[in-house]
Order: sequence, then C-alpha cells, then structure tokens
Amino acid sequence: MTHQAQPPKEPIVAGLLLAAGGGRRLGGRPKSLLTHRGRPLVEHAVRVLREGGCDPVHVVLGAASDRVRKEAELSGCVLVDNPEWEEGMGSSLRAGLESLAATAADAALVSLVDQPGIGAAAVARIRAAYRSPDSLAAAAYGGERGHPVLFGANHWTDIAASAGGDRGARAFLKEHESSLALIECGDIAEAYDIDTAEDLAHLE
Repeated sequence: MTHQAQPPKEPIVAGLLLAAGGGRRLGGRPKSLLTHRGRPLVEHAVRVLREGGCDPVHVVLGAASDRVRKEAELSGCVLVDNPEWEEGMGSSLRAGLESLAATAADAALVSLVDQPGIGAAAVARIRAAYRSPDSLAAAAYGGERGHPVLFGANHWTDIAASAGGDRGARAFLKEHESSLALIECGDIAEAYDIDTAEDLAHLE
C-alpha cells in the first residue's frame, strides 16, 4: 500500500492587534473606541486582520479595557490585558507575543489599531511573505518600513526582550535589517496614524 504524501501544513499566522493606547493627544480618548463607519475602531482593525487571512486574532487592550470589552464586538478574539500600557507600545508587543507563545502559531502579524488606512489587502500581502518560523517581513510605503509586520515564531523571544517604551520592535528590526523582507504596499494602503484631533478627519 502506498502512502500518499501529506500536503504541506498551512502555516498558522496569528493576527496581533496592538490596541492599548490611551489617545493622549486626543484628550485621553482611547483609540480603540473611536468611531469608524459606525462602530469602534478596534472592531474594524480585527475584521481587517481576519479578512487578510489571520487566525487566531489576539488583541492587546490597555486604556479603558473594561469599556472596550463592553462596547466592542470582539467575540472569537483572545483579549490580552496589558496593565503596563502607559509605558508604550513595547509593553503591548511583549504582552501580545507572550499570549501567542502558548499557541501553535508559526508567526505573528502585528498591526496597530489606529491605522484604518491599512486594509485586508495589505495584511494578505504581508501574510503571503511567510516562509518559515524564521520569516521577517514588513509593509513598506514608498520604500519606508511601516505596518503590518510579520514576525516568525523563532524571533518572538528576542523581540520581547528588546521591546521597550514606544519603540516596539524598532531596535530588533534595525539589527535584523538584512533578513527583513520589505513588501511595498503603498499601492493598496495608506499608513497614516490617528494621533491628533486633525487626524480624526480620516475616520468615516
């Protein structure tokens, strides 16, 4: 009896949404709960990750996390509380990667809640750059590195160790520039942040 070769296993690329920010420059309005297309921004960001092919989706919450849990429809997501969210994005990245370490995920695709101009097409393009648990890939806009970023699981420990303040994985990515695949996404996405009152004009 001949054994048929098993088809290669589809990689598990988890979505990791950093959604803990308190919106300091928005007068303390948590970014997750800003309204976009009639619903909280965090719901939009989760949908983008799912439609881009990420599963499971872990969401790191911080500012007003109780309200976010109550007001946003996030069923099916793993919600991760970051009690140190005020320290900046680095602490949220650490909390998110730690939560994923207990899963079978091969890679984490990291996105930010305050970038609604980046849709499912960009997520799918970065997800498609996965090759192995050693993969490193990031979206680029006019050649400049941006989000989303894909981290193969073999890098998580080192990223968590170097993530601090608002730098996130910046130091790690600089150090590993030679193995980072930059994938141009400027044709399908816009990488603006919702940081100030002026930026609210981007929301629909």
